Amino acid sequence: MRGWQKYKARETTEAIVGAITGSLAAPSSLLLGRYDDDGRLQYTGRTTTLARTVSTPVAGLLAPTGSGHPWTGWSFSAGWGSLDTLDVTLVEPEPEPEPEVEVGVDVARDAPGRWRHPARLHRARPDLSHADVPRWTSPLH
Repeated sequence: MRGWQKYKARETTEAIVGAITGSLAAPSSLLLGRYDDDGRLQYTGRTTTLARTVSTPVAGLLAPTGSGHPWTGWSFSAGWGSLDTLDVTLVEPEPEPEPEVEVGVDVARDAPGRWRHPARLHRARPDLSHADVPRWTSPLH
């Protein structure tokens, strides 16, 4: 039998938590980012809905943001083709310990370079610093 098969290539990588859905004590999903070469936190995608077993360790890393968050005023789509926006809480991307996480992502990217599909949270990475997280690069540059 001839035909083709579709494979989803996934990789494990790190990202910085910039915002959440749900509450700080029990986040439902994480909005993820990476710093670009100019030091701006760029949105790269969000996670699938989190199970309590993985959201609890992440919750301990989160703090509400003060003024000057790089995503202030942004809106985030609730999904492909949806006009609805997510109700998000911006979190401080710089507290100690820093809110880095390890995620599994599909290697497919959209035109601006964001992950096309939701990331799967593997674990919180309080042992990492921002310097350990890969830089954000846009395919447009």
